[in-house]
Amino acid sequence: MKIIVDADACPKSVLQICLKLAQTYAIPVWTVASFNHNIVSEHHIVVGDSSQEADIRVMNLAQAGDVAVTQDWGLAAMLLGKEVKCLSPAGREFDPSKIEFLLEEREAKAKFRRGGGRTKGPKKRITEDDRKFEACLEKILKVNSTITPE
Repeated sequence: MKIIVDADACPKSVLQICLKLAQTYAIPVWTVASFNHNIVSEHHIVVGDSSQEADIRVMNLAQAGDVAVTQDWGLAAMLLGKEVKCLSPAGREFDPSKIEFLLEEREAKAKFRRGGGRTKGPKKRITEDDRKFEACLEKILKVNSTITPE
């Protein structure tokens, strides 16, 4: 098992939580980001800034039983198909039974914006988001890890 972080748009606090919990559970953390980002990680993969390049690398790195952190619903859908647990930096675990609805909602909003409509952007990140993320990641690691933290 490993934690894979789609680090292009990942808040630094989320990466720090991943590193802390990974150390507790003796799990490696892999980060993937374009060369435009300054990421400090023992296992960091730098990719170009072409569209989807980081996502493709995350997909190639992921194996069944891994945990991935991404806010990209399309990437999450593909990873769920590989039996990878996925969660967003806001602490929401992606559910395989609901991902199709999320993708349809995303497409409907994109179509609305292409037609000149405006949609709200993401809410400003707050401390509670970090707490939710940490609790969600720890729950996943407790259930799936062979190591029990002291």
